[in-house]
Amino acid sequence: MPNVLSVLRNEICRLARKEIRSQTGVTKRASAQHRRDIAELKRMMRDLARRLAFIELQEKKRVARPALEAPSGHIRFSPRWLKSQRERLGLSGADYGKLVGVSGLTVYNWEAGKSKPRQEALAALGAIRRIRKREAWKRLEMMGA
Repeated sequence: MPNVLSVLRNEICRLARKEIRSQTGVTKRASAQHRRDIAELKRMMRDLARRLAFIELQEKKRVARPALEAPSGHIRFSPRWLKSQRERLGLSGADYGKLVGVSGLTVYNWEAGKSKPRQEALAALGAIRRIRKREAWKRLEMMGA
C-alpha cells in the first residue's frame, strides 16, 4: 500500500503545481507588462523633465532682458513716477531693479533724484511701464528672485 499512497501523493502534487502555474502565469505576464509600462513612463518623464528645464531656461532668459519697445518719442523720467510705479507693483527697490536690469541702490538713487537713468535703463523702464503686479511677480519668479 505505501506505493499507491506515494504515487497518489506525487500525482496530487504534480496536478497542484500545474494548476498553480496556470493560475500564476496570467499574473506573471501582467506583472512583466506593468514593469515595461513603468520603464516607458520613466523614460517619458525624463524626456519631459529635460524639455521643461530647457523651456524654463529660455523663458528666464526672455524675462530677464526687458522687452525693449521702440519708444514713440522721448521717455520722460520722474523720480515721483518711479516711486509710485514701484509701490503700485508692491516691489522693493532691489526687486524693481532686477526687473529693470540695475541694482536696488540705483533705483533708490533715481527715486531720491540723486541720479538719472541712462538711455538703456530708460528704455527698460518704458518696457515695464505698463505691467501689472501679477506679471511683475511672475517675471521675478522666473528670474529666480
